[in-house]
Amino acid sequence: MKLMVSPVIPRVAVVGGGPAGLMAAEVLAQGGVAVDLYDAMPSVGRKFLLAGVGGMNITHSEPFETFLTRYGARSACIRPLLDAFPPAALREWSLGLGVETFVGSSGRVFPKDMKAAPLLRAWLHRLREAGVRFHVRHRWLGWADDGALRFAIPQGDSDPLRAKVRVESYAPEGAVLVQADAVVLALGGGSWAKLGSDGAWVPLLAQRGIDVAPLLPSNCGFDVAGGWSEHLRSRFAGQPLKTVALRFTDVLGHPHQRKGELMLSDTGVEGSLIYALSASLRDAIAAQGAVTLQLDLAPDKTLDRVAAEVAHPRGARSLSSHLQSCVGIKGVKMALLREVLQADQLNDPVKLAHAIKSLPLTIAAPRPLDEAISSAGGVRFGALDEHLMLRDVPGVFCAGEMLDWEAPTGGYLLTACFASGRAAGQGALNYLAGQT
Repeated sequence: MKLMVSPVIPRVAVVGGGPAGLMAAEVLAQGGVAVDLYDAMPSVGRKFLLAGVGGMNITHSEPFETFLTRYGARSACIRPLLDAFPPAALREWSLGLGVETFVGSSGRVFPKDMKAAPLLRAWLHRLREAGVRFHVRHRWLGWADDGALRFAIPQGDSDPLRAKVRVESYAPEGAVLVQADAVVLALGGGSWAKLGSDGAWVPLLAQRGIDVAPLLPSNCGFDVAGGWSEHLRSRFAGQPLKTVALRFTDVLGHPHQRKGELMLSDTGVEGSLIYALSASLRDAIAAQGAVTLQLDLAPDKTLDRVAAEVAHPRGARSLSSHLQSCVGIKGVKMALLREVLQADQLNDPVKLAHAIKSLPLTIAAPRPLDEAISSAGGVRFGALDEHLMLRDVPGVFCAGEMLDWEAPTGGYLLTACFASGRAAGQGALNYLAGQT
């Protein structure tokens, strides 16, 4: 009688329950390995759900080569990831979960119901059906001496995994050790610590000699030099400046000009127009100490036309009433003119017209990392092979926002997170098969 020996199924630990980690888990489960996913928070996908507030923008429909340019200096590194899983494939994947998408007027792609929660629920259901085991409230602490993963868990945690791992008696918080045949780290960046992306992994990788670029705020607001007056801050913070254009020159001497909408904050400016230029603004401030923006409050009118309208006799009308009726300047735009200009400039039609078309606004610092929508910096691509495996730690792969790249809002962040998670999951499968 021949004895049948069951094959040993490889086990892979995925650390991080955001889009990159969940996508890696899906690829691994489909590849036939046992997958355990760990997350420090009480539930997975928290930042993903936050991104869906106000409309879940999952990707963008613009031509692929244009899409790639949104990743700036890292476009060449992101290209192979998106070649393997482009925006069109992401839409097909969403449809496979029963979530249809549509292209909005801006070219952005949204789920039909504009919500993130239904997509996440369907995805988690499919992952559990595929055998993925979820372990929440597990904060990664790095590696033990024997290469096992160390996790801190709350006292009294009843996770059934604890029956299958060694408990470290010297860790009063109840740390556990987990052995895995391969690991995918998808730990996020450094923004929104309360949702799990706190950058606590940076020193853990640095201890292993992994080259990590410092985490910096991206898609963030900026403080104006000297701050706002109490009058402007108390009355107009949180109000949008609609239909404006912004110009500045970056550290390489390249001019930037963009039209859109921004918002006054308590300390400066934020909003989509600022976020789109935040990388260049941040780098210019780091190099120069400050950046002076030129803000066009009437971008649909020429300087000559604005000058003619401002110079028109106003009679007994106040300056505010005059500018509102002639140029359309009112509310927060008028308040900003009064904030920046001196009395002689406000009363000189020529100077005032030039200020409306080119109002100087000096910004001195980005807002703190934890307030940013996303972060720049992370594990440098030079520390990874083409499969996103750490060159100095074989069997450990990295994905998502913890990699050294950044992109503006508009679906670009999520698309690259999905694509890198898929690449890391496939890389781990290849590693387990002896193909890397």
